[in-house]
Amino acid sequence: MGTAVITGAASGIGAGLAREAVRRGMTVVLADWDGDALAALAKELGDQAHAYATDVRDPAALEALAEAAFTHHGGVDLLFNNAGVLTTGLSWEISADAWQRSLDINIGGVVNGLRAFVPRMTATGRPARIINTASVGGFLPSPFMAPYSATKFAVVALTESLAGELAALGSPVSVSLLAPGPVKTQIFREAPTAAAQGFHQAMTDLLGAHGMAPEAFAALVFEAIDRGDYWIIPQPDALDPALDARHAGIKARQAPIIYPTGDAS
Repeated sequence: MGTAVITGAASGIGAGLAREAVRRGMTVVLADWDGDALAALAKELGDQAHAYATDVRDPAALEALAEAAFTHHGGVDLLFNNAGVLTTGLSWEISADAWQRSLDINIGGVVNGLRAFVPRMTATGRPARIINTASVGGFLPSPFMAPYSATKFAVVALTESLAGELAALGSPVSVSLLAPGPVKTQIFREAPTAAAQGFHQAMTDLLGAHGMAPEAFAALVFEAIDRGDYWIIPQPDALDPALDARHAGIKARQAPIIYPTGDAS
């Protein structure tokens, strides 16, 4: 059944992916900075799950995770670079530390995962897949969450570059870009700045009212993996209409569209 490595696995989408992988009979290598929550999830999932407290900002930590996955768990069939954080506020009022944290986790975490795992995955010579988690917000920029928008746009570009590189090398390793819409997670758990309180509350309410459960979302993700999809967009209604309007506006050289809170993710 294979082995799946999941970063940001302790909660939200990561935990949903882990549960679905176990349901499908896979071994799961769980990585997250929150060791206690990670251990609790591993206990829930049973003998198929193995927890490794990991800070994705640290290249050495990802190297150790990759070494453990290949040495102790039979290699890697699916790599989910999923860890991410979100900070709300005015772009010029968000602290330098908060900006750097978003860059280090949302972009650096993916880069560190690729640098640690891709050489090992390609060296096996067997098919595998890398799934990088971006967001609908990686296509539709939003006010009051500039670090998230900027970093998720970067993940979209990085993933497409990666796919082209692996194809050019004739690698059996495939790539997918995962773009969630509203999912019931704690992504908005960080307190907003004063200017972003209304936006933060609206987004929290949106997830509560319309967010998909992580387990249902994960089932759709794995169905897309089964099909070999590059673009994994389980909630197209959250992306397609606004993306069409964005592309039309760019082509017409119109000023940027300010998306309503219901269209941002």
